[in-house]
Amino acid sequence: MNKAYLVLSDGTVFEGESFGAEGTKMGEVVFNTSMSGYQEILTDPSYFGQMVAMTYPLIGNYGINADDFESDKVWLGAFIVKEYSQIYSNYRADMSLGDFLKQQGTIGIEGIDTRMLVRHIREQGSMNAVISTEINDIEKLKKMAAEMPSIEGQDYVKEVTCDKAYEWTQKTWTLDDGYTECTDIKRHIVAVDFGIKKNILRYFADQGCKVTVVPATTSFSEIEALKPDGVFLSNGPGDPEPVVYGIDLAKKIIEKYPTFGICLGNQILGLAMGGKTYKLKFGHHGGNQPVKDLETGKVEITPQNHCFAVDVDSLGDQVEVTHINLNDQTVEGLKHKTLPMFSVQYHPENGPGPQDATYLFERFIEMVDVRS
Repeated sequence: MNKAYLVLSDGTVFEGESFGAEGTKMGEVVFNTSMSGYQEILTDPSYFGQMVAMTYPLIGNYGINADDFESDKVWLGAFIVKEYSQIYSNYRADMSLGDFLKQQGTIGIEGIDTRMLVRHIREQGSMNAVISTEINDIEKLKKMAAEMPSIEGQDYVKEVTCDKAYEWTQKTWTLDDGYTECTDIKRHIVAVDFGIKKNILRYFADQGCKVTVVPATTSFSEIEALKPDGVFLSNGPGDPEPVVYGIDLAKKIIEKYPTFGICLGNQILGLAMGGKTYKLKFGHHGGNQPVKDLETGKVEITPQNHCFAVDVDSLGDQVEVTHINLNDQTVEGLKHKTLPMFSVQYHPENGPGPQDATYLFERFIEMVDVRS
């Protein structure tokens, strides 16, 4: 293994060893508290522009398989772990994590004190960094990290959205049958792809839906031509405010169709209704975030992956907050008071994470059926 350096924008230096591809990458460093699910994390488009540090110390022991991808490639810039397990054991595994990262051209770094790194980020906030297996000039790496532009104000959606529309009918994986197709299609949902995860689409298929996934820049008239029963606004990476085309589209969609949003979709709907968003200190990334449903009083343990949140004080009278994060009281869900629209900041489709919130897909379908 080659020596690798992680240098933060404030000059903090970590030295470790590489176990993936070689090279130099830059991005914002965030940490994920999930104990498993690294394959889903690696292939989540919402991590575009970031480098992820895992808080669980041993990563790679169950390898990589062809079934659990959330998209068709790795989107994050680099993967940071305490200890990488070269030995993997899983009847579904096709290759090791290290070989997968090499195949994808993604740098992996191990052997650094991830507890120190995570504590530093928690105290100082998420920050830009550079990882390199080829540059050993620390002062040069510090300069590169310090000069990297912030994630704020950048439109990352255009980097991850699909190039053209496609249809989806694959249902969620089961132990007995693996993946199967939805053959009893009862509804048609249009999903606006800001960086969508496959498991979201599978949950719609489980509900008897054919989904037409469209690029984020699709016009409202093009969506109308598809004659959907409802519209879904997906998760995605980065700052929602520069995604002006998505915000303008959302304003028109909620006036005509039952609408459901997840993660970035929640933020875009908040902006479409006149609200504002802001960057969190170190974001929410993991599978153990407690969220309270203000309508029922129920507390759900949820998977999350976002760096921005909706400003509750900026929302007008037309929308109400339905869910809050019990760790920091941030907005986790919105509902329009008169139109058939709701959204959540967390990920009810798990992948990785608990399944406490999967009922939200059923709630949306009930809303769609009422309007049909």
